[in-house]
Amino acid sequence: MASTSTTRSGRPELPQSVYNPRRHVGIHAERVSAVTSTEYPGHYPDEDHSWDLEKFKKNLQVSIKRLSQRSVEFDLVGVDASVANAFRRVLIAEVPTIAIEHVYVWNNTSVIHDEILAQRLGLVPLNVHPSHFNFRTPADTPDDRNTLVFRLQVECHRAPKDSPQPYTHELVKSGDLTWEPQGEQSLVFVTNPPAPTNKEIVLAKLRPGQEIDMELHAIKGVGKEHAKWSPVATASYRLHPLILLNPEKPVPPNLATKFAKCFSPGVIQVDKNGKVMVDERNLRKDSVSREVLRHKEFEGCVELKRIRDWFIFNVESEGPYTPEELLPEAVKVMRAKIASVRMAAEALLADADGGSELPGGGDVEMGGT
Repeated sequence: MASTSTTRSGRPELPQSVYNPRRHVGIHAERVSAVTSTEYPGHYPDEDHSWDLEKFKKNLQVSIKRLSQRSVEFDLVGVDASVANAFRRVLIAEVPTIAIEHVYVWNNTSVIHDEILAQRLGLVPLNVHPSHFNFRTPADTPDDRNTLVFRLQVECHRAPKDSPQPYTHELVKSGDLTWEPQGEQSLVFVTNPPAPTNKEIVLAKLRPGQEIDMELHAIKGVGKEHAKWSPVATASYRLHPLILLNPEKPVPPNLATKFAKCFSPGVIQVDKNGKVMVDERNLRKDSVSREVLRHKEFEGCVELKRIRDWFIFNVESEGPYTPEELLPEAVKVMRAKIASVRMAAEALLADADGGSELPGGGDVEMGGT
């Protein structure tokens, strides 16, 4: 089935290669088809698919489609789902951040238990870039290179009679955290003192006579240890949708408006003669709801597809990283993992040859971050 997709100007927006059936995942009324790739992605029998770096670089595309202060939408094209999913999982679980780990409670007369309040404090995102700090193990001594110290000291009182609020410090918020510099930290963070990224997060509610006094130690960690170290609120992807119109069975002009309403707004355009067209600039907005497949009158008029190697990523940053920094940070982590695997493979080869030049007799630590 050929496609008649065009933009409003009549010029195709998508590259012609997206119409290659090998790149398609079929969307049907109650099932999907061609969901699995070949055993070796991009390789087919009786064809030469030997590795070619220049060809890979030509097919690989990364482009930012939307960027705000806290989120980014970008396209990753030309890789297998295993690679895209690896980046998604690294973004969630292995890009390091700084979070509160140790809470020393001097006084807490609020109604919230110490453990619950400590957990809430750990989930408060901080604006501190982790590159300034080292990882801290249980055996390490806290110092200015691996630990940030905050103080939370709040007491609730009755407000004066002429005050619009009945109490002072009724709400304990993340903005009440006070940074206490250690060592040379006051010089390192002179232009950007450590603090929560959002100062309006409510941590507890107090009444007159209740008090919270705590010392908080923040350290470097990764999300696979605890979600509080995850640098993102959301990291997800979906496959780019593709709508193929059948030129041999066009949509009847009297049903064109109904046909357009089966898709997300702006995806299907109808001209004054009732001719249906796909606006490829808005094609990415389609939710692929399959509503059109419910109507018998449109049977055979359209095919719904998704492009198996075109991933639309949506990432929301919740920490020190700007949204556009997150993917490069994930790439750094991935490269470190690949380097570890390579070292392990070289150690195995060296052992097979009867010796090893690597320290430890060829053993490679695979832990990483």
